[in-house]
Formats: sequence, structure tokens, C-alpha cells
Amino acid sequence: MQLSKFIISLILISGVGISAQADIHIIPRPEKVEIKKGTYKLTAKTVVISNEPTQKEANYLSEILEKAYGIKPEVRAKGEGIKLVIDPLLKNELGEEGYRLLVQSKSITIEGGTNTGVFYGIQSLRQLLPPEFEFNPDKKKTAVIPLVLITDKPRFPWRAFMLDESRHFKGMKAVKNLLDQMALLKMNIFHWHLTDDQGWRIEIKKYPLLTSIGSFRKDTQAARRSEKREGIPHDGFYTQEQIKEIIAYASERHIQIVPEIEMPGHAMAAIAAYPWLGVLGTTTEVPVTFGKMDDSFNVADPKVYHFLEEILTEVLALFPSKVVHIGGDEVTFETWKNSAMMQALIKKEGLSSPADLQIYFTNRISQFVDSSGHRMMGWNEILGDNVHEWQDDANVQVKQTLAKSAIIQFWKGNLELINKAVSNGYKVVNSYHAQTYLDYNYKTIPLTKAYSFDPIPEGLDPKYDSKILGLGCQMWSEWIPTVQKMNLQIFPRLAAYAEVGWTRKAKKDYSKFLGSLSKLEKRWDLLGINYHKD
Repeated sequence: MQLSKFIISLILISGVGISAQADIHIIPRPEKVEIKKGTYKLTAKTVVISNEPTQKEANYLSEILEKAYGIKPEVRAKGEGIKLVIDPLLKNELGEEGYRLLVQSKSITIEGGTNTGVFYGIQSLRQLLPPEFEFNPDKKKTAVIPLVLITDKPRFPWRAFMLDESRHFKGMKAVKNLLDQMALLKMNIFHWHLTDDQGWRIEIKKYPLLTSIGSFRKDTQAARRSEKREGIPHDGFYTQEQIKEIIAYASERHIQIVPEIEMPGHAMAAIAAYPWLGVLGTTTEVPVTFGKMDDSFNVADPKVYHFLEEILTEVLALFPSKVVHIGGDEVTFETWKNSAMMQALIKKEGLSSPADLQIYFTNRISQFVDSSGHRMMGWNEILGDNVHEWQDDANVQVKQTLAKSAIIQFWKGNLELINKAVSNGYKVVNSYHAQTYLDYNYKTIPLTKAYSFDPIPEGLDPKYDSKILGLGCQMWSEWIPTVQKMNLQIFPRLAAYAEVGWTRKAKKDYSKFLGSLSKLEKRWDLLGINYHKD
């Protein structure tokens, strides 16, 4: 008998009334919760039951229990305890990430169609426990859990958090802490913005100046539209060995890391390291100010393509993810209009505008990425649409068509552009800035607004719903220099976005979310995580 059928049989045989109650405090809110009378007592004697397929998840769970009791529980192949089971047939019902969590009086069973499903069941079990359970180890501690059956699966496959470390480097400890919180909230994509105008944060062995020069700036703009400077230098980068450590840490938490290497704009840190990469020929140091910059990669120079392909070769070899983000936003086309090399290429290729040239460039990069068995992603400017009030319409007259394999991350412009993109066959991650930018203050995006975000825009033809992969929420760091300030911007809104990505729209309930959030905030208090309080 398959275990999933066995679970259902146990519930029916028990003869205990089942009530669909909503007082189980789990974020994101599960698809289905059924509570029975009675409890399960978790003690230091509780063991983990696991066979070879779930050994990694068993080790993860045993480490959680070790935090609570000070001793690591035994992992056995048989017996009573917390059972971790993979049932491949469950993939038909719950997909790759769904799970069932059954709490009975003498055992707990977590099953999924994949290891990821089992892992997410563990996260729900953690949230059933008191917030203080994982702190202050004590062998005599007992945790009481209600008897419950939770059946759950996500709404969207792409539930992303983005961290910009180019503007302000945060370091490995901060990144691992964020990955821990993402895992608890069942978020599965860490979008890592590693390069921009103000800093290059990833070691590239072929081009060492990218970090020896490009990771350092001598000062930093102190506030928007201000001439004031902080008066101190800023630097930092990750070696490839450190990145491998973070990748492994994320993988243990079933989080995919999508690296972003900005091109052709937001590239001045790289140009400062290797000035021949630029259009202007005047960029010799990493900018200390923020905003839209004039210089960019010279996409009319064949040597620049060779440089970028060598960069991407190292990046693709380093990251297991099959997706690489190439940015593509906010290119200053006036610089291209004034460049003889750019204009000559536009004429030679029969292009109609600078935006047409950017699509030409992006398609060459996409072809290289595709040929490496990966997939390119970029901000929605890569489609050639005019999404900026400062952009001349003449600069965005396009004849080129972006490669259909590209994933579009929508962040700016009329929401009708999403309709246009999906109807033209593109997959879209919705990161509309007015609802998902974590650097925006709480007056602009209060918790209620974050929670109300729907990645599927109103009016989208339902036949295109599957083209919306999910959402991203973005922590841009121009004006967020410290981890403490960063956490204040991220939390508690990250929890809201987690529920947006996981929970079906019809199941969402803001008042119940707030009830669950209060429990999660106690955990953040114990961890020393700064969060916004209304």
C-alpha cells in the first residue's frame, strides 16, 4: 500500500472528528489543514525515521532538533518518530514541491513526491512548534503539537528574493541568514545581483582586475540628490570558493541561486577595471554616486563579446542554476547615439535604433547562453519597449525580435506590457517595482500592499496564466548600507511575498496572515533580526 493511501486510511479508521480549522499559524498559508483532537509530544527522545533517499533532509531536521535539545537525535531506518518519506506518485497530485504532513499521537509523517516536498513539510513542522523551541537547548524540553493533516503545494514555481550586493556588500553571514529565512518561508529562488556600476562582487579568474579594482570605490554618495559623501571607502567581493560554499548552503535548503551579471549597462565597475570595455573612454574609477550612468559596454567591439563570453563561461560553470540573469536595464542610449562605432554597427546590421541594437546584442548573448545548456533572463527593457519617462521614443523603434528562450523579469512600464510579452510567447516573472521593491519605504509599500500583490495582472487572459512563472521581490541597496537597515526593509514584507508566491489567491486571508506573523516575529526577535513594526 502506498504511504499516501495509508495516511488517509489511518485518518478514516481513527473515528476522531476532523475539522477544517484555520488556527494553525504557518506562513505561507497551507492549501488544506485538517485538525483532530489530541496532541503529539516532541521530546529529546524523538528520533528521525529516514531511508537513503531522504538522508539530507533527515540530517537537516536532526540539526534543528539538536538546537532545541543540545543533543542530536538518532536517524533510523525504522520505528516510531518523525518519518520522512518520498512517494513519487504524489508528484501527480502535489507537484514537485508539494507535501503532506500528518501529526498523530505517536508519530509524525512528512511525505512528498520529491526531496523538496519533504523539505517544505519540515518547514511547516517547524512553524507548528513554539517560536522559542529552537533556542536555549534543554534535554527536558517538551513541545506539544496538535494532531493535524496538512496537504499543501505552491501556486507558482518561481518565488524569488533578490539581493543587490553591488551597491553595498553585505557578506556571507548576512546571505546565509537570508537563505535561512527564505527556506522557512518556502521561497526557492535567490536572485543575486553581483555586478553593477558601483561594484563588482564576484571573482573571475580570467580577469582579476574586476575584483582588485572593480570591487573598490573610494567613497559613497550619502543621500539622494545630494553632494554629500560618506567619507569612507567601500569594498568587498566573493571568491569563487566562497560562492561555492553559499551555493551548497542554498542547495541544502532547496534554494536555486540565479546570478545577475549586468550588461550592457550598469557596467562601470567593470569598465573601471578594463577601460577598453567602455564606450566613452573616460571611465577610470568605480563611481561613488548612484543613478543612471552614461557609460556602458561597447557592444560594437568584438573584443567585448569575447570578454563577456569568458565571464559567463566562469559564471555558468560555478552556478548549478540553469538560469543566468544579464540585467539589461537603464542603458543610456544618448551615449550610443553619439558613438561612431555604435552608429556604424547600427547601419551595418540594418538596425533602426539604439534599442534595436540592444536586442541585437542581447540575442548574441542569449545564443551563447543557450548553447551552454542554460537560459538567459533579463529586466523587461530587453524587449525593446519604452518604459522610462526620460527615454526618447526615437531611441526605441525596434525591428529585432528578442530570442523566445529569454525569461522576462517585468519591473517597470504599463502592465499591458506583460500581456504583450506572454501573448508573444515569453515566460514572465512579475516584479513590478511599485509593489515589490523592498528598498521603498513602508509608506510607499505597506505590508498590506505587499500582501495584496498578484503576479498575474488583472485582465490577463487565463490561457496565459502558465506564462507567469511567479514573482520576485527586490532588495536594492543604494541607500541601504547596513545589515540592520536591510533587515528592517525586508522583514516582515518578505513573509507577505512568500505567501503571495505560494498560497492560492482564494486561500489568502490578511487577518489570518497577521495572526501567523506575530508568531514569526517572535522567532525574529530571538534571532536578533530587525523588522518593521507598525
